[in-house]
Order: sequence, then structure tokens, then C-alpha cells
Amino acid sequence: MLVRTVTNILDANNRIARDNRALFDEKKVFVINLMSSPGAGKTSLVERTIDGLRDRYRIAVIEGDIQDSFDAERIAKLGIPVIQINTGGACHIDGNMVQEILPNFDLGAIDLLITENVGNLVCPAEFNVGENIKVMILSTPEGDDKPRKYPLMFEKSAALIINKMDLMAHVSFNIDKAIKDSLIINRNLSIFQVSCKTQAGLEQWFEWLRDRMNDFFARRP
Repeated sequence: MLVRTVTNILDANNRIARDNRALFDEKKVFVINLMSSPGAGKTSLVERTIDGLRDRYRIAVIEGDIQDSFDAERIAKLGIPVIQINTGGACHIDGNMVQEILPNFDLGAIDLLITENVGNLVCPAEFNVGENIKVMILSTPEGDDKPRKYPLMFEKSAALIINKMDLMAHVSFNIDKAIKDSLIINRNLSIFQVSCKTQAGLEQWFEWLRDRMNDFFARRP
């Protein structure tokens, strides 16, 4: 019964996510589902990505947390449309949550919508929100064992951003092992080594994202 119930929940979510995706495609909005554990640097990456791409794309953000609006307030200071979703205990954002808040956005005035998911290395990978791509962040203080412990996150993501490279001298993190294990799970995974603090490596991430967005817009005249 439990397996059937979980399957039904995922099926229902996928139907809503497909509706979201159809709307995003119609409005020509490229959507990222950004995932990581708490404290890996999701909001910092969102801020840096806004700074790196706002001269070319119109950007909006959905912030997901169990409670509070601290991250949304950070994004709002950048002059970017942002809406907070508080899940009230749920460990992820799902398609229905996103669908409910979409009327608050002017989708016709958005090119890139970044959904910052709840900090968790399990559930967010299972629930689509209508995104074009999933992107995950792994920070060096978390350890290099995460690909083997949480393989679904790496399997579902189009890109892996290894953040806090500036801390490599102070943590036990085998970068070669982390990359090797990640590519065993997903050989098509694009991997970027960055520091949101120093901004090292971010331009490669921006370029990769621009290429994906340009392909998306080229297919939707």
C-alpha cells in the first residue's frame, strides 16, 4: 500500500509539472530547479547568477524553505521578482506549490526562472516542478562521499556545481573522487568547480547556462 501511495503522489505531481512546463514553454521561460543540502550555497549561487546574466536575461526567483523568508529578502534587494514558498515542514517544493504561485509572476516578462528548492539531498530530486533542467550544488565541506550516498540527485541533474573550492585547503575533500563517482552515476553531467565567495569558476557556469538557454529560445520562435 505504501509503494502504491507514493507512486500515486509522484504521478499526480508529474501531471501538474507537465502543465507547468507547457505554460513555461508557451511563455518562453527557461526554468532551473536548483537543489542542494542546507548551507551548500544555493542562494549565493542565485545571487551570482543574477549578477552574471541580468544584463542579457530577465530573471525571477522562487525561494523554497520550510519557514522564514530570509533568502527571498536577499534576492529582493537585487531588484529581482521573487516569491517565497514556505512548505510548512515538507522537505521539497513540488509542482502544485509552484503552480499555485505562478499567477503572481508576469511570465511574459521573464526569460529565466530559478527555483531554489528546500535544502535536502533526497526528496527534491524526485519531484519535478516543470523545470527544463535540474542543477545541484555540492560544497566541499560536505565531503566527497555524497555521490555514492545520494545518487539520485546526481543522476537527475544536468549540472553539478562543486562550491566552496576556496576551502579546499581546510577540508577533507577529494575532488577527483567526487568527480569520478559523479560521472559513474551520470556520464552526461556537466561539472563546475567554483567559489561563490571569490567568484572563481563562475564564468564557465554562466557560459554553460547561456548555451542551454539560447538553445531553448532558438527552438521557440
